[in-house]
Amino acid sequence: MKNKKNIFIGLSILFIGLMAGWFIKPSDKTASDHQTIESTDHQEIWTCSMHPQIRKNEPGLCPICGMDLIPLTASAGTDPDSFQMSEDAIKLANITTMIVGSGNATKEIRLNGKVQIDERNAYSQSTHIPGRIEQIFTNFTGEKVERGQTLATVYSPELVTAQEELLQAANIKESQPELFEAAQEKLRNWKIGQAQINQILANKKPIQRFSIRADVNGVVTKKMVDLGDYVERGMPIYEISDLSKVWVLFDLYESELAWIKAGSNIEYTVNSFPGETFKGKISFIDPLINSQTRVASARVEVNNKDGRLKPEMFASGVVKNDIGKVDSQEMVIPKSAVLWTGKRSVVYVKQGSGFKMREITLGPALGDSYIVKDGLETGEEIVSNGTFTVDAAVQLSGRPSMMSPEGNGGGNSMPGMDMGGDKKKTDTKKKMSDEEMKNMNN
Repeated sequence: MKNKKNIFIGLSILFIGLMAGWFIKPSDKTASDHQTIESTDHQEIWTCSMHPQIRKNEPGLCPICGMDLIPLTASAGTDPDSFQMSEDAIKLANITTMIVGSGNATKEIRLNGKVQIDERNAYSQSTHIPGRIEQIFTNFTGEKVERGQTLATVYSPELVTAQEELLQAANIKESQPELFEAAQEKLRNWKIGQAQINQILANKKPIQRFSIRADVNGVVTKKMVDLGDYVERGMPIYEISDLSKVWVLFDLYESELAWIKAGSNIEYTVNSFPGETFKGKISFIDPLINSQTRVASARVEVNNKDGRLKPEMFASGVVKNDIGKVDSQEMVIPKSAVLWTGKRSVVYVKQGSGFKMREITLGPALGDSYIVKDGLETGEEIVSNGTFTVDAAVQLSGRPSMMSPEGNGGGNSMPGMDMGGDKKKTDTKKKMSDEEMKNMNN
């Protein structure tokens, strides 16, 4: 009886020990589960720097562009609107950046024009004697003439009658001196000089032909009579221009009027003299806009004693308007850095290894640059070349871009994850994105 009691007590102690060991022993399953969870928490995701919508659990190649996948670091998610690119991807896409700063702003205005006659040196040669053209000594345009040179001769019945009246008055000048003086004055009104009047009185017979003489030096630019033509008193028969000074008239559009003033320096070339540059100043700007061409004329006066510049020669000019030091609140950036939709102007600012779109306000254009009125700070780094490439990649990633200011969020989803949308639409969208990217790469 006593032995049975001892056996029962021993078995009870053994059972209690086994149960205590069972509860005290660490669970292998719990440790394994914890290790699995910890491994899952630290699992590395691989993505493409050019196509961030690609997500894989192991390294490899991008199925779109074939680039090596890169680890998706924790820093990539610091700003959801920032698009990350590796240095290799930046070099491959030929993307360059620049530091924004202020500087001397110069606006270049390119003008087209032509050499023209100086209107102040253009003269209309007329005849002071009515009659018939008997002889012409200047027969073609372009001929040089000198003041006093005979251009043509005229036979005038009226002038012959006036000379006969002079001879008759000369016979009675002692008794009627007033009549003699009036006859001479009549000839002077036809620009018959006193020497010719004395010649008529000495010869005692009328001169049949009178010469038309050039009043100025210059070049005949227009001939308006032929042999045998009848002309009236005061009728123009030649146009003569002095080409020792000429004008170069440049076309100035309304948008350029604010940048060019009288006194502005200009450099210009003439097609007839390739490689040679002429310098001058704009002396006058036409106050009227031509209603047909919508331009005003900007005049440059040129000494042309050697006659190299000829009317109607084409010229191309450049006016450099130095705006001076740009205010410290404004910056100058190249046009290649700006994406412009007509209403919005955006640039991409570099933030660490990523790029983020920013809307800016532009001032006037200065040649290949813009003045920035608002949206950037001095010292910031922006994309100066390859802006469209960056924008295309950002748009595909679903982040805010030029064409999608709010973003679409579709590019950051993991492959195979159901985001609650229509799978058919998602597949179609992915195919369109892939096709767009292939077209961009081509």
